[in-house]
Amino acid sequence: MKSFLDKLEVKRYSLNTIKGYKSMFYDFLHFFNDKNKDIDFISKEDINLYQLHLIKSKNISESYQNQSINAIKFYYESVKGLRREIYDLERPIKSHKLPTVLSTEEVMEIFSKIDNLKHKSILNLIYSAGLRISEAINLKISDIDSQRKIINIRGGKGKKDRITLLSDKLLILLREYFKEYKPKEWLFEGPQNKQYSVRSIDNIMKNNLNKTNIVKRATVHTLRHSFATHLLERGTDLRYIQNLLGHESPNTTKIYTHITKKGLDKIINPLDYLDI
Repeated sequence: MKSFLDKLEVKRYSLNTIKGYKSMFYDFLHFFNDKNKDIDFISKEDINLYQLHLIKSKNISESYQNQSINAIKFYYESVKGLRREIYDLERPIKSHKLPTVLSTEEVMEIFSKIDNLKHKSILNLIYSAGLRISEAINLKISDIDSQRKIINIRGGKGKKDRITLLSDKLLILLREYFKEYKPKEWLFEGPQNKQYSVRSIDNIMKNNLNKTNIVKRATVHTLRHSFATHLLERGTDLRYIQNLLGHESPNTTKIYTHITKKGLDKIINPLDYLDI
C-alpha cells in the first residue's frame, strides 16, 4: 500500500483520485489476503473474478467498476512496471442515462425555500457557474474576479484550470454574504475557518428540495446539468458550454442536446391532429 500511495503522489494525482484509489486498492488487497494469495502472482482471471465478486456482493455501478479496474491497473503498470496489455481487463458496457434536469421554475422554487444567506449563496453559485460540488468548496475569495465578471476554477477535474461565468445577481448575493460571514480564505468556510464540506452542501440541497413539491430525484450536481441545459435552450453555442463546464471532450457536452426542449415546441404531436 505504501508504494502504491507514494507512486500516486509522485505522479501528482488529485486528492480525490488518491482517496478513491486507496479505498479500492485496500479492498483488493484484503480480498486476496483472505484467500492467502499474493497479488504479485495472481492472474488476469483472478482479477476478473474479483470484479465479479464486487458486482455480485456490492452491486457496484459501472463507474465504480471502471475506477476499481483503473486502481488495480495503476498498481501493476505504474508501481510494478508491467506491460499494459497484460492487464487490459474487460470493461463493463457503459450505460447511457440522461441526467435529471430542473426547469427554471423548479430552480427558483428550490432557491425560494432557502432562508440561510450562506446556503443560498452556495446553491446560487453552483447553478449560475455550472460548478461541480468539489469545485465550489475549493473556491477561494481571490478566485472571484468581480471586475471581469468571471470565476477562476483552479485545479478542476483533471487538474485543469478554467474560468466560468459570474452572475450579476450572484455578485450582489456574495457581497451580502461576505459582509455577514467574513470568510478568511475559502469562499465558503465551516467551523474554525475550514473548508465547507461536501456533505453539508448535499444536505442543503436535500433539505430545501424536500420543502418543495418537486418529485424529481435532484442532487447538487443536477444544478450543474440544469445550468448547461438552460444555456443551450437560450441559444448558447455548445463549444462555449463545453469550456464553461470544463469538459475535455465535446462528446461529453453533447448529452445536453438529448435533453433540451429546444425545438420541441415547434413539433406538433400526431395525436393532436386526430379528431377525437
